[in-house]
Amino acid sequence: MTRPVPALPSPGVTASGSGARLLAGWYATGRPDALVDHLRRHGPLPAQPSLVEAVEAAGLTGRGGAGFPAGRKLRSVAARARRVVVVANAMESEPASRKDAVLLAVAPHLVLDGAVLAAGAVDADVVHVCVSRARPAQFRRLEAALGERRRARLDPVRLRLHALPHAYVSSESTSLVRWLDGGPARPRGTPPRSHERGVGRRPTLVHNAETLAHVALIARHGPAWFRSAGTGEEPGTVLVTVSGAVAAPGVLESAPGMPVALLLDRAGGAARAPQAVLLGGFAGGWLPASALDTPFTRRDLAPWGASPGAGVLVVLPEGACGLAETARMLAYLAAQSARQCGPCRLGLPAVAGDFAALAAGRADPELPARLHRRTALLPDRGACRHPDGAARLAASALRTFADDAGRHLAGFPCAGARRPATTAVPPAVPPETWR
Repeated sequence: MTRPVPALPSPGVTASGSGARLLAGWYATGRPDALVDHLRRHGPLPAQPSLVEAVEAAGLTGRGGAGFPAGRKLRSVAARARRVVVVANAMESEPASRKDAVLLAVAPHLVLDGAVLAAGAVDADVVHVCVSRARPAQFRRLEAALGERRRARLDPVRLRLHALPHAYVSSESTSLVRWLDGGPARPRGTPPRSHERGVGRRPTLVHNAETLAHVALIARHGPAWFRSAGTGEEPGTVLVTVSGAVAAPGVLESAPGMPVALLLDRAGGAARAPQAVLLGGFAGGWLPASALDTPFTRRDLAPWGASPGAGVLVVLPEGACGLAETARMLAYLAAQSARQCGPCRLGLPAVAGDFAALAAGRADPELPARLHRRTALLPDRGACRHPDGAARLAASALRTFADDAGRHLAGFPCAGARRPATTAVPPAVPPETWR
């Protein structure tokens, strides 16, 4: 397994293994863990009668992007009177993220252990492992890992592997529930929430793959061990995908609280002088180069309108046009919407169209006010959070690249707007299928 090229078509691990937990096996051997390696390194599944309390005490938050307390989610599902379903979400539909792909490639049994342990904690009898249909090699590797576990008679619950349609919103928890129930992989409105009524109308616990791997380590080593890394508010380690204008793009493991600039250094440093860094992915926000000393935590990034999200950093170099790059991302997000509500059917295409005009220097004088109005109207009005993320990205770009926006509005777009794109953005086409 080699380091990926900038577009990150295959998993790769960068930087040193100092402080690694999830990726410790990879750093130690340079090869993926088969079941025998995994058991030699971590031991068998531990008996953990108080897993919910341990995860709560550890302060683990979800690593899928929202950052919801994992222990609280476990407890809310465990409190339900009906038999529970567990879903391991490894869809990773964020185009700039490869962390779950790397984790499943090098330590699949850590994720599966976490899913099985979570199932025991909430009295579930089945675990659904959901991956993207666009990654057949990943599916085959996981299928082999599940086969190893079945032959070893390791798991007290059934584990079922599924390949779902690849779309940006298909990794949303209610999309997974809908698909597993025989419907399209589109988000559904709430309430009810998945933990109240999910797969087969049963309470359903949906956790990201990385979150479950942390659960497996907390069960073995305890809350104090987990809290020995990171900050008081954001303990543990996180997987971070670094791409764009860096020397060694890939996935690294870090403790929250490390400055963004140091994370870039661990990815080989900037290949060209950075202008800004996109944090959190296409539903995230831009951090200007002047703020790269900001610690990589939710609290510290919040004043900049940014968040770690699913652990994504995309470096935009000097000379590139941040408005043009954002316009391409917004066009992709608009095309990938589920088109189930007004904000997605009407709002996102309108914002994407306005941004395209701004990037090309074809904006009318009313465009700034219109964009500010539209981006303020989109959040909290959709069937899911997809419009919220797009609005956050657009508003962040207007702030971070305000000087460029002024020149573009005057009909003098920057030279970068005519240069090739520097950020890997998929084509702005609708999903081929939802089923």
